[in-house]
Amino acid sequence: MTIDDVTGALQQRLRAGESLCSAWCVIGEPSLAELLIRSGFDTAVLDMQHGAFSVDTAIRGIAHVALAGAPAIVRVPVGGFATASRMFDAGAAAVIAPMIESAADARAFVAFCKYPPMGARSWGPQRAVPLTGLAPTAYFERANALHLALPMIETKAALAALDEILAVPGVDGVFVGPADLSVALTGGRLDPFGPEVERALDHIAARVKQANKVAGLFCNTGAQARAMQARGFALCSIATDGQLMSGAARAELQGIGSGGT
Repeated sequence: MTIDDVTGALQQRLRAGESLCSAWCVIGEPSLAELLIRSGFDTAVLDMQHGAFSVDTAIRGIAHVALAGAPAIVRVPVGGFATASRMFDAGAAAVIAPMIESAADARAFVAFCKYPPMGARSWGPQRAVPLTGLAPTAYFERANALHLALPMIETKAALAALDEILAVPGVDGVFVGPADLSVALTGGRLDPFGPEVERALDHIAARVKQANKVAGLFCNTGAQARAMQARGFALCSIATDGQLMSGAARAELQGIGSGGT
């Protein structure tokens, strides 16, 4: 496999202006992430925050996704910035970091994502180098551009600090968590695409576009993802692996007049 096939494909396609669709994997089974890629998703997020992925299964998940010819994204746990380095070493194309609320948080995250002088990532890309097809020296020279660091915007503080977060060298864009953002903006109501969040999404898309960076968003359906891509969110997920599996199971059971309750 070459750089155009796996690790570099994500940043190349996003920076070329493409809109990409991501599977969102929470079950923690690497082969399921591979299956979803083979079903047509452009990439897969392996969720270590709310999902069942561990360091071990996330590393194996990256390899499974690469086997299907696609780049993998990993969402690390809250504050798990050191884990970002391990995921990049394993060949992840991007890392999403939840609950980033300030430029200082973003700088701490970037330090583990980027090599010096931009960051402080330690050398040891055991799987990343072969996945890119680059020689070690060439990989080192290009890694900061190849691997995307995506802080999450999901609190009032993050929204207020959006421009400062986007201005941090090494931040390649942001990923919005609409559920937590709705709780923050409504004073405790879960309404991921209510009016408060909708207004915030317009603001985020405009600021990210102005910064010439990438905007991502968790979506619940394909139709919703398509609409959000048209509004400037180039990287959108569709539901979760568990939701997709449950939905397909209910549909088939209803087809034979059984289950579906």
